[in-house]
Amino acid sequence: MRRARWLAPWKDSAERPVIYHCITRVVERRLAFGQKEKEQFRTYLRMYENFSGCRVLAYCLMSNHVHLLLEVPPLAEGGLSDAELLRRLRAIYNEAVVAVVAKELAELRQRVRDGLADESLVRELHARYTYRMHDLGEFMKTLLLRFSRWFNTRYERTGALWESRFKSVLVEDGLAARTMAAYIDLNPLRAGMVTDPAEYRWSSYGVAMGGGARGNGKKARAGLVRALMAHKGYQADARHWAGEVSKDYRMLLLAEGAEKLQEVVSESGGREVKVVRKGIRQEVAAAELVLLERSRDVALGKMLRYRVRYFTDGAVLGSRAFVDEVFTCCPERFGTTRKDGARKLRGSGAAAAGRLWSVRDLRRRIG
Repeated sequence: MRRARWLAPWKDSAERPVIYHCITRVVERRLAFGQKEKEQFRTYLRMYENFSGCRVLAYCLMSNHVHLLLEVPPLAEGGLSDAELLRRLRAIYNEAVVAVVAKELAELRQRVRDGLADESLVRELHARYTYRMHDLGEFMKTLLLRFSRWFNTRYERTGALWESRFKSVLVEDGLAARTMAAYIDLNPLRAGMVTDPAEYRWSSYGVAMGGGARGNGKKARAGLVRALMAHKGYQADARHWAGEVSKDYRMLLLAEGAEKLQEVVSESGGREVKVVRKGIRQEVAAAELVLLERSRDVALGKMLRYRVRYFTDGAVLGSRAFVDEVFTCCPERFGTTRKDGARKLRGSGAAAAGRLWSVRDLRRRIG
């Protein structure tokens, strides 16, 4: 019997973000995705995002696996309005299907007004579709199934496309979500496919940097703003991307090697310290002033150039308080002798030790 996933104990609260890193791999890890497949997967990804109410904060579509950073907000109190339900249905159904649902809704509403039916019938109609919304499992299941059908039809094949059920890691907003987004966007760089993550067109960062003011470009920027700044109350709004948000994120993505401090004299005669990092393009390095926290991000950036198993198998990732809070809600998953949940990151994740914690102690094969 499969073990239940780690889910946020506050998943029905609108006050705290619920974010997951989801990973799924092609069966036998074969290199099945070319340009056409990646574009089709992204199309379905956005369709089901619009339908489900879940938010794609970051993503990377590789040749044999997919990474998603997904926020799962709760369904609004009181449910959806009829208009909102129909709008969401249009994301994945054709207009003929939506018209049938709209007609059924209108007839039920009229019967309720006439005293011939109870409001519960309207709620039942809504529930036919809303049970698939605002739910991690339903989002991934419908997305992967829809793509599998398209792929099997295109290549005249049968059978499973995905290796097994998808993995998921519950991620705290703030540093953990920011680091996870960077880890996802750096996949093509770790694989040696690009020298700059902005060059990869099937990742959130690549599209955020190269996409237009609308469509996927706007969506990618909005998602990354939410991933990086949700802990400060920012919503998924692309207008916040330009400026410090995009600059700081790029510094994290490109940080590599040791940090070098250089004192320079400005035109006014004043002195200031600037950061020059190995591996960072000169125009970026020259524009950045030294910040206390940034010296620690160099180590994080270097760590993210390698595979970090905690990011895929750690189950829960965040601050020590966050991991302990989740652990407290489900102690039955562990032996009676275990008193807390937070475990220090080791191996290739050691650069984040003391800043990020995992609920799993991955002592073996932690690299």
